[in-house]
Parts: sequence; C-alpha cells; structure tokens
Amino acid sequence: MNVDGLIVVDKPAGMTSHDVVARIRRLAKTRRVGHGGTLDPMATGVLIIGVNKATRLLTYVIGASKSYAGTIRLGQTTITDDAEGEVVATVPAGHVGDDAINAFLATQVGEISQVPSAVSAIKIKGVRSYKRVRDGEAVEIPARQITIYQLDVLEIRRDGDVIDVDIDVTCSSGTYIRAIARDLGAALGVGGHLTALRRTAVGDMTLDAAATLAELEERAPDVVSLPMAEAARRAFPQRVASEEETGVLRHGGPLSPAGIEGPYAVFDPDGVLLAIVSERDGKARAEIVLAPA
Repeated sequence: MNVDGLIVVDKPAGMTSHDVVARIRRLAKTRRVGHGGTLDPMATGVLIIGVNKATRLLTYVIGASKSYAGTIRLGQTTITDDAEGEVVATVPAGHVGDDAINAFLATQVGEISQVPSAVSAIKIKGVRSYKRVRDGEAVEIPARQITIYQLDVLEIRRDGDVIDVDIDVTCSSGTYIRAIARDLGAALGVGGHLTALRRTAVGDMTLDAAATLAELEERAPDVVSLPMAEAARRAFPQRVASEEETGVLRHGGPLSPAGIEGPYAVFDPDGVLLAIVSERDGKARAEIVLAPA
C-alpha cells in the first residue's frame, strides 16, 4: 500500500538529490516522489523527500530555513567554490589572523546580498549556470537577497599555508554556503572554498529524525517516517475546523479567518489533514486541498 508522507533522509556524500529520489521511488514502489531542496553531491545530511500526496507539501519545505555545519579552507580557490572543483589558485594563508576571519564572517549575519556560485543549478536564459561554465562561458549571476540568521565560528585550525574554519550556519532558503567560503577567501586575499558540508536541519526537521538509505532499504516499502498529518504538524501552525467548516473546506470553499499567520494546516475534528490554508482578503482560503470531498 502506498503511503503519503515525508521522509527525512540523511543523504550520503557522492549522490545527487535526484539519485536519492530515484532510490526512494524504487523502495516506496511509486513514481510520485520529490525532494524539498537540493543538496550538492559533496554535501551530506538532511534531505526531505515527499511521497505521493506529500509531494504537494514540498513547496513549503523548500522555503523553510536551513542549518548547516561546514568547513572553509583558506588559501585555495576552486572553480566550484567547493572541494569537488579543480584548484585554480593557491595563496599562502598562514599569516591571516583569527580576528580577521571572525570580523568578516560577522558581516555575513543578517539580510545580505549574495552572488550565488557560478557552478550552480541556477538558470541563465534557460540554461543551467553549471552547464555554461563547463562549456567555457564566463558566467555572471546577479546577486540576491538572503538572510543568515546565525553564523558561529566553531574552530579555526592551521596547517602550514592553509587554514580550516569550522562554521555552523542557519540561513534562509537560497543561501549558498559555498559562496560564504568564496567571499571570505576573497575578502582576506587568499582565496577560499568549502571542503565539507552537512545539512543539520530543514525547518524543524533535524538529523535526529533522519534515516540513512541503508536503514530505509531495511524498512522498504514502509519508508515514510512522517505521515501526512504528522508532517503538516511539524511544518505548519495548525487550526481545527468544525464539522461545518470541514464540509466547506473539503469542497474548496473559504473559511472565516482565525488570525493565524499563514500558511497553516487545517485538520478536521478527528485529526484528518484537510488543507493548507492562507488568510487573505478577509477569508481563509485553501492553497492545497488534501482531503477528498
């Protein structure tokens, strides 16, 4: 029996997010599988997978805040801004002081303008940026506004001419941790790239709830860790509808507003998930109706 819900996967290094989706399709025995926010192949950690009806929740998952643990290496620049790319410049960084590192990273907290990495999935005139770079084009991606809620320096480690900086970051969707590494290296004049990245949370869904692909293989086809109702409770504020409101919402009609900042999940009196709702123009209107009429 196919189950609707989310899976919190601990993605291994070396796999794309699409590779993980393909594996889950086989394990769950359904084609209706998607992911809620790409992780680079080098990166590990939390990747949210939606199965069947829960794929409709992924739009909201993609927009959630993300948390990461990463390591920046100063003294080397790569074409991809991470360890997967060729090293294109090496500059001794041993002279750079801890204060200079901390001072620049402190400027990255808050709402900032960030230029995404050129080797990324962003489309430029309909073509992925990474493809343009691999075809030899010089790519310029416009800066975008992102928010870094927290950036902590955990440790600064020195090994001759290179410095490794361990950081912990919580940020808005669309933030490139690779770009933080690149910009730190550029500001200090020695170049920098990301050597390790682990996503530790997407919204309220953390590594504590994550399963490895090996663990999911053992559970298959029962791979869903958060059934629809529980997933919605984790991801959204909640409202319980009356019997009358339930009937209206099942048919896509609006409810009276409840003053909840949306989007939020609406449940019937028995705890069945009905819809994802937002309040606008004096009404609570369904963005997605999830319970059948």
